[in-house]
Amino acid sequence: MVYSLLAVLFSLILYSSSMAELTRFFHPAKSDGTLSLLAIGDWGRNGTFNQSLVAYQMGMIGEELDIDFIISVGDNFYESGLRDVDDISFEESFSKIYTAKSLQKQWYSVLGNHDYRGNAMAQLDPILRQIDSRWLCMRSFIVDAEIANFFFLDTTPFVKKYWKNPKKNQYDWREVAPRKRYISSLLKDLEIALGESAATWKIVIGHHTLRSVSEHGETPELVKLLLPMLINYGVDIYINGHDHCLQHISSTDSFIHFLTSGGGSKAWRGIIMPTMENLQFFYDGQGFVSLQLSATDAKIKFYNVFGDVLHEWKITKEFYDYIV
Repeated sequence: MVYSLLAVLFSLILYSSSMAELTRFFHPAKSDGTLSLLAIGDWGRNGTFNQSLVAYQMGMIGEELDIDFIISVGDNFYESGLRDVDDISFEESFSKIYTAKSLQKQWYSVLGNHDYRGNAMAQLDPILRQIDSRWLCMRSFIVDAEIANFFFLDTTPFVKKYWKNPKKNQYDWREVAPRKRYISSLLKDLEIALGESAATWKIVIGHHTLRSVSEHGETPELVKLLLPMLINYGVDIYINGHDHCLQHISSTDSFIHFLTSGGGSKAWRGIIMPTMENLQFFYDGQGFVSLQLSATDAKIKFYNVFGDVLHEWKITKEFYDYIV
């Protein structure tokens, strides 16, 4: 198993191309051209707050769908990321929790704001892959899965309040500061990559919300700087965490669907706010999301901690027919 994961990580074909400066990984689809995966966020609490129960159901659904990989949308370790590469939280909250056979696949992860409150560099360190070869966490990168391109973005540096009013928190801005230059470079690289992508499905992953009816609401910096680019380049889906719930919101002025999968552990905030967008589904509890992609269809399902399907829909690519 370790060998196969290393093969996915390195023989997966890590390469640079004209796709700007974003590191690019190739992850092959199944032999029939389809792809299945799970997305989870806001999880790392040593198994508490139902994290272990969510993990169990992920394992069951992962086996049922024969998933190819797992996406983590950030806030991987609470409350303040990892202390260093020897922090036992890595194994206590990850390796010893997601133990099902179906979850022994590559995990592609980004950082969340809580991860930046610790030693952010630790989660990015390749040494962690020697402890658990499934783990791959970078600030921003691309996964080319043939029929789909996944664009992973480091959204925490966009949020001004983390810089100007961090309150009692300390953020690890090494290799990020100064903020404006970092964001400008990232957006430039992303725009080039989106423009060059010929994939059937373009899916963007970031920790912070673009559209949300829960506690954090919209992230104004992302709405201003990122959203117009996603619309312009025909992005199909944006997946985030940050709000500890499950959501599906469809856009009123584009084809983008906004999926929140922040129910990996602590949830039940009891907050729901109005939105001008189309709220298709909201669940203020724990759970996760699955995606099944083909050349013509995208099937998305939301699951709770018992493995029940709470919401599902299908996008038919040719006509953008949405079936709920």
